Amino acid sequence: MERPSGRAPNALRTVTLEQGFSLHAEGSCLAKFGNTHVLCTASVEDRVPSFLRNTGRGWVTAEYGMLPRSTHTRTDREASRGKQGGRTLEIQRLIGRALRSVTDLEALGEHQIKLDCDVLQADGGTRTAAITGAWVALRIATEKMLLAGSITRQPLRENVAAISCGIWQGMPVADLDYIEDSNAEIDANFVLSGNGGLVEIQATGEERPFRRDELDQLLDLAEAGCKQLFTLQDSAVRAAL
Repeated sequence: MERPSGRAPNALRTVTLEQGFSLHAEGSCLAKFGNTHVLCTASVEDRVPSFLRNTGRGWVTAEYGMLPRSTHTRTDREASRGKQGGRTLEIQRLIGRALRSVTDLEALGEHQIKLDCDVLQADGGTRTAAITGAWVALRIATEKMLLAGSITRQPLRENVAAISCGIWQGMPVADLDYIEDSNAEIDANFVLSGNGGLVEIQATGEERPFRRDELDQLLDLAEAGCKQLFTLQDSAVRAAL
């Protein structure tokens, strides 16, 4: 069975990580996974949440949102409804957890870095694109902090990236677009670290329970895909510096 995009089962969409997209942010990256485009910016603050004051530790957190016409039909801004939806809260917490998993918060000192991930255009995999792009924005911001002397060592211990994988019409595939994602039998998001560690796996049997060997197949696809993403992340950071 051929994928709707014509890609091989293990092929990612065309991925670009455009650093320096935002003029004012300490770090920024426009992450494009095919037709999914997410703008990620990093903002450095010389203060931390109250629970971290006078501890010598910093904090990394994230916010996530979708523009009204990032999808096929217009969606009202969450600000107009007076509160964020459950999906938004779940995704931004995931992004924050993923970035903190590879950050030495003591090396960050009493600074807070906020990652804003705004979906300009959605075609599946917005959370995984956000994590991948947010790491680039965060790394650029921390490199600038090092150059400015506000920290003395790089707090990011390794890369972190994410990719969606699933079983579509009986076939394990990597980097699902919306057509595949909305019809997948098994849908999974993998967050992996640059040294081969597992940060988080979100996997759901949409149409049926899945077997251990199927999960292993998806993890193999995710590891191969994230290796490509780590290379792209490193290239984007080098270009920024």
